[in-house]
Amino acid sequence: MMIFILASGYLLTVYLLIALAKRAGKKSTSASAALPTHENYTQEASVQPKVTEISSVR
Repeated sequence: MMIFILASGYLLTVYLLIALAKRAGKKSTSASAALPTHENYTQEASVQPKVTEISSVR
């Protein structure tokens, strides 16, 4: 009889954790959709090559 009580408690706990994970997943996706992404911004920095001449004096 004790094994059935423990098994039902385990199943209930797993069910609740899965339900909470699904609920948290839905909230995070809707909240992240409202945040701006870097695709909306243009890159304004330009990269210019910087070449220096090194001469060794001996």
